[in-house]
Amino acid sequence: MAPKKLQIAAAGLGRMGKRHALNFLDRTPRAELVAAFSPDPEELQWAEQHLKPYGVTLYDNYDKMIEQKGLDAVVIGTATSVHAEEAIKAIEKNLHVLCEKPLSTDVEVCKDVVAVAKKHPHLTFMCGFSRRFDASYRDAYKKVEEGLIGRPTILRSQTCDKHDPSGFFVDYAAWSGGVFVDMTVHDIDLTLWFFGDEIVPKSISAHGVVAVQPGLKKYNDYDNAVGIVEFYGGKIAYYYNSRMMAHGQEDVTEVIGTEGKVSINLNPQQNLVNVYTPAGITREIPPHYYGRFEYAFVAEANEFTAACLDGTRLPNKPRNAVKAVQIGAWLQEALVSGKQIHFDETGRRVEKASL
Repeated sequence: MAPKKLQIAAAGLGRMGKRHALNFLDRTPRAELVAAFSPDPEELQWAEQHLKPYGVTLYDNYDKMIEQKGLDAVVIGTATSVHAEEAIKAIEKNLHVLCEKPLSTDVEVCKDVVAVAKKHPHLTFMCGFSRRFDASYRDAYKKVEEGLIGRPTILRSQTCDKHDPSGFFVDYAAWSGGVFVDMTVHDIDLTLWFFGDEIVPKSISAHGVVAVQPGLKKYNDYDNAVGIVEFYGGKIAYYYNSRMMAHGQEDVTEVIGTEGKVSINLNPQQNLVNVYTPAGITREIPPHYYGRFEYAFVAEANEFTAACLDGTRLPNKPRNAVKAVQIGAWLQEALVSGKQIHFDETGRRVEKASL
């Protein structure tokens, strides 16, 4: 008898949803993509060509899709505004869930999702922070765990997108939750990984500018922002996010310890080719996020499948998905208000007396 395959459905067939669907269709041997949903006629037209010929049943109604007989799991890549609702519905249908980040831009809603998942411990529930599945980040984490840099003290991390003049980022800002919740949430998750997920913020501050996307101002958002989180225990995280990189995607992390440091992607490059001309030595870099982390998403799909079928452990905990959004929301608040936010040693927010 052939070993069981995970019967999985894809919710959402936008840019990221298509990638998840194709990964489970073509690059996850122990999973079988059996259904897909989108409310968008153009996305369903794409699915008619790329998914339906391989036996994938298509739906324009999410509730009907999760009723499909024999379904085991759902990968959610829809708009952030419906992540929580769809995740909860799937869990309550006894389905495993892999949900794109963030669970919600609302911290309380994130908590609700995790609370529902906790009531179903037999199910695998994961919020997809893809960098935890990247080979380079895993190697760096292993070296930090082995003590090669001493005690990790400073983390500097950035998520920087290539400039898109189409207006996409302006429209997206209407519901993204802001650059710290949308972009820096990845860097915050890395902080919880490298510093430990029990770390407690001591103070949070942030500053930003609108340099190339003036339409962001109406949403109180920025195309470049810097945030600093000071943690109890002598650790600091410095974050930079940007929507205006001229040359391509530039996601970089440094972890600096008492005896050295590790860096990941400090000199971004598409491949190992350098071009030598009278103008100098040049190399290409990935044009977008998926160009850098494609294989991390493939690893994520395969490890999620193994967790569902075998009960293996995943590298991130659901509660960290809440904590990352919470810190991102505080950074966004500090960015918009221009005020530093302070916390006591239990993590409770406090008002600091001014002299």
